[in-house]
Amino acid sequence: MARFRDGIQTARERALRNAMTDAEKCLWHQLRAHRFLGLSVRRQAPIGPYIVDFLIPAQKLVIEADGAQYPENANDTPRDAYLASRGYRVLRFCKNDILCNLPAVLQRIAEEIRP
Repeated sequence: MARFRDGIQTARERALRNAMTDAEKCLWHQLRAHRFLGLSVRRQAPIGPYIVDFLIPAQKLVIEADGAQYPENANDTPRDAYLASRGYRVLRFCKNDILCNLPAVLQRIAEEIRP
């Protein structure tokens, strides 16, 4: 399998971490340091050629904080197909939901994790 991670991608990950949106910062504050259900969460994590906003590796769950008003309409079909082919599930939340209704967002993530 080809290795996608290189110096350019590492630099891009670092730049994305330093330029997080308000919604990403808000969500990261709740997810970091095993605060959320004791799970390890990575931010701006590489998966193949893509960098996802948040990743819960133990659950193979990707969380995207989209700027779109309706994230279910986001056009990331090739990206989502790549992630799905590797067994990842993707949850998308619009920034307004994260900033205005964070408890509901966290509840939805918890529902996706629990069987």
